[in-house]
Amino acid sequence: MDAYSLPKNDANFAELTPLTFIHRAALAYGNHTSVVYDNIKFTWKQTYERCLRLAAWLQSFGIRKNDVVSILAPNVPALYESHFGVPMAGAVLNTINTRLDAAAIAGILRHSGAKIIFVDHQLLSLATDALSTLTSRPEVVLIDDISSTKRCASFCLQYEQVLASANPVAYPPVPVTNEWDAIALNYTSGTTSEPKGVVYSHRGAYLSTMTLLLQWGVGLQPVYLWSLPMFHCNGWTFTWGMAARGGTNVCLRSPSARDMYQAISRHGVTHMCGAPVLFNVLLDPTECRQLTRPVHMLTGGAPPPAALLESIESVGFRITHAYGLTEATGPALVCEWQQDWNRLPAAEKARLKARQGVGALTLADVDVKDKETMISVPRDGVTQGEICLRGSSIMKGYFKNKKETDAAFKNGWFLTGDVGVMHSDGYIEIKDRSKDVIISGGENISSVEVEAALYRHPMVLEAAVVAMPHPHWGEMPCAFIALKKEYASNEAGIEEGDIISYCRDKLSHYMVPRKVVFLEELPKTSTGKVQKFILRNVAKGMQKNNSKGEANSSRRVERQINDINRQPEARVEHVMALSRL
Repeated sequence: MDAYSLPKNDANFAELTPLTFIHRAALAYGNHTSVVYDNIKFTWKQTYERCLRLAAWLQSFGIRKNDVVSILAPNVPALYESHFGVPMAGAVLNTINTRLDAAAIAGILRHSGAKIIFVDHQLLSLATDALSTLTSRPEVVLIDDISSTKRCASFCLQYEQVLASANPVAYPPVPVTNEWDAIALNYTSGTTSEPKGVVYSHRGAYLSTMTLLLQWGVGLQPVYLWSLPMFHCNGWTFTWGMAARGGTNVCLRSPSARDMYQAISRHGVTHMCGAPVLFNVLLDPTECRQLTRPVHMLTGGAPPPAALLESIESVGFRITHAYGLTEATGPALVCEWQQDWNRLPAAEKARLKARQGVGALTLADVDVKDKETMISVPRDGVTQGEICLRGSSIMKGYFKNKKETDAAFKNGWFLTGDVGVMHSDGYIEIKDRSKDVIISGGENISSVEVEAALYRHPMVLEAAVVAMPHPHWGEMPCAFIALKKEYASNEAGIEEGDIISYCRDKLSHYMVPRKVVFLEELPKTSTGKVQKFILRNVAKGMQKNNSKGEANSSRRVERQINDINRQPEARVEHVMALSRL
């Protein structure tokens, strides 16, 4: 057949973009609730109109194709609307982590060249500090509190006012003429001269959205609770996905246990996302409630221990485990559940569910390879290698950073930097970040495996294991532990030796932690992942103190953690940690 006799045309070909989802939602679900925030409710027809107005105002202000528009806000309606309104103006959306300090935010604004920044009224002071360090500053638009009549008179540009003043007829949405064009810019670091800005395409965002909806089994008109920050990988693409399904977005400024349970009960929440640390929040004995109907939760990040999975599911949450990173437009592997597994014992089901799973449908392939030879490791569930991905959901590259872009791609694969194994059934299980593997006397120790053993201890709430220098073995495992609230005062008298003895019964001798430190809480990123780089620095310091005969009390360690967090280089690693789900 002569392919040239059947050319593509406007009738049989359209550029892939998630912007088509909201137009369809306005038509199909126009009167259905789209967004809930405090006492405010919008329908899909209203949300679409607000997005059109945002796009129109941006264009009237002078925003043109590929200009960067930043937003600094928690999970409020304006942040949701920006996911459609900004790219509808032809611009690129840059959602900024609200937990960053002023220096990190300034670094992102400087590197991205943002023309406008929308700032939530509660974060205005932080944004002002960041802007004060810039010689070239973006225009500021204040996101006023739509549930209040109070306004900030000191700003002439306020979000609700600019929407009201916009003319969508005079400035219609800019059509997407190339699906490879950028739709979003997400940063994985932001305080050095070379921050890493991950660029998403319209095509990648569309395919990732469709894939996750399908693999997670999201049906029509779900009620989605925004416990996951929308700034994190664009809410794992569910910002666009809820429009595709005509769902309801329940927005929360802060995901406290009380607020989440109240929202679940009040709005009939069916779906939510979050890192495994959210499990501990929901399992807080003072707030935990038995759900009257199941809530589906997609989780990603550090592999959740099987014991923790059992606990959260006993409350009524139905967990699906995923793995991903910013560079893969969010989740890249999903632990798809096999019906045969339903007949297995609870502990075995939890073990299988803790695996990261099979590739997202939008990926062409996933594999575990020897990083040097790029040869696939055996499918034995034991041999470790680097998790590699390729497919349409992989980032375009790092903005203004050819060196890092070239390093990320090798032989047609994207190198994740994560260590994993391939099981005989084709399911991948992550074992560690490359830098988190502990090498002791030539043996590789998976910190994840040691942590899983610690989580099985009935008193342990949180656990993290890192390498501590050792004069003979090179490195040895060092464990940092936070006890459950009922044991936090440590009245039960648990000591370092008790934990070490417990681990000896659960692990090979060489994997047992040689040092255990009790903390009130482990240091975390804004998305709930433990900041292991801080704990590694603390462990190094403890080894030096031990050599001097100095004590390492919990209070002393906590002071060290606070000191490290204040250092500029710590801010860089803090934001880089956000690149993992």
